[in-house]
Amino acid sequence: MKTDLSYLETMTEGDKVLIKELIGIFSTQVVEYSDQLDKFLEEENWTGLSKLAHKAKSTVAIMGMKELSEKLKQLELMSIEGKDSESYASVIEFFNSECKEAVLELQHYR
Repeated sequence: MKTDLSYLETMTEGDKVLIKELIGIFSTQVVEYSDQLDKFLEEENWTGLSKLAHKAKSTVAIMGMKELSEKLKQLELMSIEGKDSESYASVIEFFNSECKEAVLELQHYR
């Protein structure tokens, strides 16, 4: 499992309708984030990359994706300073892969 919805279930008091709505928002957002992350990487826009990594970090954390959240935090901090820019692509690839699997997994939420 890529996701852990225990936080969401606690915060929504088990409201399945609300959780499904939040899953829908997540699914839409990560596609947009993926496109933007790729664009910022290509443009070497480290400021944009840092800000988006910060937003994406929160989004995936809510879905219980702890490892990805940590990697995005590292990307956020590194890209603020433009450090280790050669490693950014691998974090973005990991984001894309993990989120694609998470969206497929969450489609089965009942």
